[in-house]
Amino acid sequence: MLSRVADSLYWMSRYVERAENVARFIDVNYNLTLGEGAGLGDQWAPLVDTTGDNELFRKFYDDANRDNVVQFLAFDQRNPNSILSCISNARENARSVRETITSDMWEQLNKFYLLVRSAARTPNRLAGAYAFCDAVRLASHSLIGTTYTTMSHGEAWHFLRMGRLMERADKTSRIVDVQYFLLLPRPDDVGTSLDVVRWSALLRSTSALSMYRRVHGQITPNRVADFLILDRNFPRAMRFCVLRAQNSLEIITGAHSGTFQRRSEQLFGRLRAVLDYTGIGEIISRGMHQYIDDFQRELNQIGLAVQADFFTQGDPEPASQTQRQA
Repeated sequence: MLSRVADSLYWMSRYVERAENVARFIDVNYNLTLGEGAGLGDQWAPLVDTTGDNELFRKFYDDANRDNVVQFLAFDQRNPNSILSCISNARENARSVRETITSDMWEQLNKFYLLVRSAARTPNRLAGAYAFCDAVRLASHSLIGTTYTTMSHGEAWHFLRMGRLMERADKTSRIVDVQYFLLLPRPDDVGTSLDVVRWSALLRSTSALSMYRRVHGQITPNRVADFLILDRNFPRAMRFCVLRAQNSLEIITGAHSGTFQRRSEQLFGRLRAVLDYTGIGEIISRGMHQYIDDFQRELNQIGLAVQADFFTQGDPEPASQTQRQA
């Protein structure tokens, strides 16, 4: 496969997943801020921190209120990580590899793009943000399902899956990092209905509430973190994403598990080993924020290594990689 084609497939998938996760971030905030008397009315500023776009946001907006944050994250084309920007970029990448993806995938992605563009042009778009986020999630799931059922599961498909899962692991880690400490309850809130609502909203943002209930039952902060970080069976857990992304890389390269010839294979194996032999108690003792920071740095290093191993000759351009991975 041409490196140009692999690059476009990988980033098309990452952009679609990024758009879906931004929609999830907005959705959980809507759930958490219903009734600002609960003390969560200032929840919107940390949302920009979750996406890592705080500096850019401050450049264009003075106040991190609901309307400004939703406009910035969903529809602002000056933000390269907004939903509109991500889907536009995904569509451009797909256009360049029309001969590799299926016609059903191209049609589904175009429907997705038209949905987002139409919403961006609607005068009362901010009032309908909740419904819009739900539509974005469904459109992303439809595209993933179409890809799974209409495209041969060969090298191209695995580049798509690897990109999607790397992006998902990054975004799950971000929402756990910010929301975990923001939602840690005061002593008099523990076990109350408010406490359960807060954590339920976080689990709902990753579509994890039902599966969490089956595995752990009662909702507690440490169990929520354990499920979203270390569960090996839930599709949005960080560990699951790393395991499956590494699997796709091994299929692409033909490597055997436990061996490596490329830098990306080595880094993936190292990160997987850390996740396999780490417990949630160790993470909490060390510090959740520090652990997530280290995870994100290692994931970014894997992204740079994938870029160098498959998409470029020699070392990747740090600036262009940062722009794409922001």
